[in-house]
Amino acid sequence: MLYRFKSQASADVVMLEANARQLLDIIGKAAAPAGVIVVDQMPGAIASLEAAVAREARDGKHNRDPNAVEDHDAESEAQHVGLHQRATPLLNMLKESLAEKKDIVWGA
Repeated sequence: MLYRFKSQASADVVMLEANARQLLDIIGKAAAPAGVIVVDQMPGAIASLEAAVAREARDGKHNRDPNAVEDHDAESEAQHVGLHQRATPLLNMLKESLAEKKDIVWGA
């Protein structure tokens, strides 16, 4: 299943269910089939995502990724899609939406 995030301030962001659920969990939102991130919640959501990305970079582990396998070979590590790569499109949407004071909605 796919999750589609929409805002009048930016292009749509489409994610696989597992990735969307992970990011929604980080920002404190239930991974319901539909929902909204209102403008007032965006600064906290941005801070939470940026903190999680920083933790992953600092720890060198795939924080909050239950499907990640730690201590694997260098080739597997090079192919791993990190949290920073999965979070960047949503982070950009959050920042653009906050700047223009537009809510973000999602649906599965």
